[in-house]
Amino acid sequence: MRRRDVLLSLPLVPIGVAADPTPPAADPSRLLAVLESFAAAWNRHDADALMSHMADECVFDASAGPAVNGTRHAGRDAVRAAYSAIWEAIPDAKWNDATHFVSGDRGVSEWRFTGTQKDGGQIEVLGCDLFTFRGDKILVKNSYRKNRPAQPAR
Repeated sequence: MRRRDVLLSLPLVPIGVAADPTPPAADPSRLLAVLESFAAAWNRHDADALMSHMADECVFDASAGPAVNGTRHAGRDAVRAAYSAIWEAIPDAKWNDATHFVSGDRGVSEWRFTGTQKDGGQIEVLGCDLFTFRGDKILVKNSYRKNRPAQPAR
């Protein structure tokens, strides 16, 4: 075989194009188990368990804040601190009636949030989290909840 024929038989590979470093999405049943474990950790107020499900480059977009995406917390230390601050502000915080679903590398959790603020105000709202996964870890947790004023202490 001539050199030209050998070269023409080789597959074309674009120059300067890197392979996608993102691992493929995990099995949907595995990701549902991650979301179930994640929700249980929230209700236990267990920051270590929560962070065990987060990717190293994790991001948490809180439902409130000055930016269009709420308040963004990027990186493990910032995300852990933001999660812990929620329990500090609302010591009896619970995410009840959670349901989850997954499609590809995205997931959703819907829940009913209840809790008592330090001033005694009662909170009960519906909300959801939109997740982006990297493999079987949560890369982005983007939270949304209804904007309902706390009810006065009883």
